Amino acid sequence: MRDWNEKPDKQGREAFTNRRQNPIIRQILWIVIAAIMLVTSVPVPGNITAWAAEVEVTADKIPHGKTGKNLTINFKIRSSRDIEDVYICFDVTGGEIWDETDEDREYGYAFPFEQTGSINDRENPKRVGKLKESENGKSVSLTARVRRDLKEGYYKVPVVVLQGKDDQIGYGELQVWISHFTGTDDDDEEGNKTYDFVLGEGQSTPDGTYPNVMNFAINLRNNSPANVYNVKACITPDAATDKFPFEINDVNYDRMFERIGVDETVELGYSFAIREDAYSGYYPIAMKIFYSDSSTGEELKTFETSFYVRIHNKDKEDEYGEFNEHDRTRARIIIDGFITEPETIIAGDEFDLVLKIKNASSNITASNLLFSMESEKVSDSAVFTTESGSSSVALNTLPPGGVTELRYRLISRPGVDQRSYGLTIKAKYDSPEFKNAEESLVVDIPVKQIARLSTGTFEVMPDSITAGGESNVMFAINNTGKVMLYNVTAAFEADSIQPTDSYVGNIKPGETGNVDCMVTGVAPTMDDGKVKVIISYEDENGVVFTEEKELTLFVMEDMSNMEDMEAGNFDMEMPEEKTGFLAAFMEKYQQQLLPGALAVIVILVIVIVVILVKHRKAKAELDSDEDEEE
Repeated sequence: MRDWNEKPDKQGREAFTNRRQNPIIRQILWIVIAAIMLVTSVPVPGNITAWAAEVEVTADKIPHGKTGKNLTINFKIRSSRDIEDVYICFDVTGGEIWDETDEDREYGYAFPFEQTGSINDRENPKRVGKLKESENGKSVSLTARVRRDLKEGYYKVPVVVLQGKDDQIGYGELQVWISHFTGTDDDDEEGNKTYDFVLGEGQSTPDGTYPNVMNFAINLRNNSPANVYNVKACITPDAATDKFPFEINDVNYDRMFERIGVDETVELGYSFAIREDAYSGYYPIAMKIFYSDSSTGEELKTFETSFYVRIHNKDKEDEYGEFNEHDRTRARIIIDGFITEPETIIAGDEFDLVLKIKNASSNITASNLLFSMESEKVSDSAVFTTESGSSSVALNTLPPGGVTELRYRLISRPGVDQRSYGLTIKAKYDSPEFKNAEESLVVDIPVKQIARLSTGTFEVMPDSITAGGESNVMFAINNTGKVMLYNVTAAFEADSIQPTDSYVGNIKPGETGNVDCMVTGVAPTMDDGKVKVIISYEDENGVVFTEEKELTLFVMEDMSNMEDMEAGNFDMEMPEEKTGFLAAFMEKYQQQLLPGALAVIVILVIVIVVILVKHRKAKAELDSDEDEEE
């Protein structure tokens, strides 16, 4: 490989001249050059990486530049160890030889930048400072003006990494794309550069304690794509203690720099005395940076930025003095409404409680809100408990007039009485003037119980009557639920009886109401003798509920009114007067015994007739035998 620092001797120059004068060689060269241009005319994006003994140089993309304009090349340098006093620069060796002909430029060997006194070369490298071991590397840049005589195409830009300006520790060949500047492009970088400065990069916040003097230095890095000149960094002190914590002893706190290169970092050193009346805390220090983008100092520009310092002195006093909640303004948190899902809550069931929480203040924001739920207790046990066990909900902020929803999944206690129970939502929150404000928000949630009853044994005396007769029906109604049964009534219905109602009244939980009424038969029973007993009652809202039971009662035809029967008329001579138990028994069960007696008489008549017939037949046979013997 040719040494770029070595200039050709006279013999070499003559050989080069003869090569250009030979037409055959010239044609061959033109063919080779055309092939190279055809290959290199296709853009090849991607990283260009070169390895050196210690430092790697990489570029993520290929910069585009225009002839006659400044071009900034951004790239990264990366090392496997920490290195002090690092510099970067262009390698301009070979530029004096290889930029003489069109053929050389088409090969891409020509150095594409003007070699002026401002270019960063080995004689004037750009200082980077300390290079730390890092996977991502350190971002750096070099800026130079593109030569006006270049043709459009790709050009190689050799970059060198130095330690202490002498020892080369890294090398890379980057690529740039150069196009012609026509003077009408909108993206002329000279008029559209964005200048930026970074304060305190990689530094800790300056920290000072009263009454010590605070000495510190702030790093200022030129994060612009070009050099800046006549730089003046100015701190503007403020007389207010809460804005500027230092004594103002100097007329100005300006720091001047003739030139700050691209990515160059300078130090702004200060020494301040802390004010006696400054409170502990962080203070922003405003800074204005005046600069020019040319060395002539024309068109002075301004960049505003700031940095922070920390002061340790006395704690800030409460500007509101002694605490009095009536002197402070705070947000007003209310419950704007609530619903339960389902709407009717039965004791022992689960349900969702949805609360609408509203900040009723017109101009005060509530922050750091914490809502905790507490249920009313019965016999030291909560009526409502959360399904998940957590009863607290946090909310960051609630603006004035803002509304939010809180949703709880709750379980109601099964054994409680039917009524409304209180649920308290305790809200704890902050307002600008009132910290840890508290509100207790209460809602009443009604809990329903299901009415339950049972009946005792039905006593029916007698359980069989004739049409027109009556039977006494008695039974008990027990209230086995948790709610009172209002206006309890028992109604009896069947085809064989006259419809009858019996009013019982109100029955308290755990108590019993009794039914005692007479039921009249109207027609013989044509079925299995079932009589419907319909028990009705009302709840506290007057809604009627019913339950249906059954009892057995037979109604038979009245036989006392039958005058003609197939067996004839029977005159039953009954004693005029009956005495004792037999008389009472006959009197009570007269109607039941009469049909039975008639049946017995019919059977006796039939038996007597059969016996007489058999007796006559036997006698006739005996008489016939005697006649034969004679």
